[in-house]
Amino acid sequence: MRKLLGCMLVAFCLSLTVSAGEKLRFAYSVMNFENPYFTMVIRGFEERCKELGIETNVVDTKYDPAVQYNHIENFIAAKYDAILVSPIDVDGINDICQAAIDAGIVVVSEAQFFECAQAKFTLDEYTYGWAQGTEVAKWINEKLGGECEWALIAQDNVPPVVRRGDGVVESIAKFAPKAKLVSRQTGDTPEGGMRIIEAVLQQFPNVKVIQGTNDSGAIGGYRAVMNSGKGGDPTFYVGGADATDEAVAAMKEEGSVFRMSVDLAPYETGRQCADKMLEYVKNGPPAKSEFFYFPMAPVWQNDVLAR
Repeated sequence: MRKLLGCMLVAFCLSLTVSAGEKLRFAYSVMNFENPYFTMVIRGFEERCKELGIETNVVDTKYDPAVQYNHIENFIAAKYDAILVSPIDVDGINDICQAAIDAGIVVVSEAQFFECAQAKFTLDEYTYGWAQGTEVAKWINEKLGGECEWALIAQDNVPPVVRRGDGVVESIAKFAPKAKLVSRQTGDTPEGGMRIIEAVLQQFPNVKVIQGTNDSGAIGGYRAVMNSGKGGDPTFYVGGADATDEAVAAMKEEGSVFRMSVDLAPYETGRQCADKMLEYVKNGPPAKSEFFYFPMAPVWQNDVLAR
């Protein structure tokens, strides 16, 4: 999937250049640097900008909407040529981003989107959750006879992502109706995921399935499971989403119970964002916002180990 996306972009990318002596500056306000998904988006964004000769400034909001708002104000004052935003509060960020556009700055959103963004690299949150839950239900039905206790490590602290968790819950309820959800808590960092699952395993020792709505929380949950001595159990399942390098590495560990993630091609998305921002700076944005939807491809442990 990633190779295919890269090939599709070759002709477009080769057409983008920065003129000699032209100094462009692109900024990126990120939800949280600790999230492995955003680590990969940042890498793609920065590496593509470096190839294009564009200066970058990438800043961490630490999931604080007020900090993100201040970032945008500072980028406007500093007269950046383009701003990429992975928004926390999609409603609260719209006015300041519109002010950036009014000042002649290109504004692009990544992950969640806000109304005025001129390009929106995004996904349908509920569909993404549904895709995760469908894969989890397969495991429950094939490995656990359709019955188990399970826990969700959610991202309910980010309002648009609540629907992702809903998609996970509702798809499992549909395809593995005898599975019982015993915990849904927010923990979208490794530390948060570990803390949640340590407590869940104490309260619900029969839990056999843990799904995170991203890899970051899921990796913490996985560490808690492995520390509890449940590693090597062929029926135990931990899953995440985003197919980050950290998740793939966890799948390869001895006795690993990290079974599945869903690839959204974050590195390629970061590169595409940089290309689109340059296109808009050079040629002007379209009259109507453009949408670019992430691919969704399940990545199973068995496939990783077979590579």
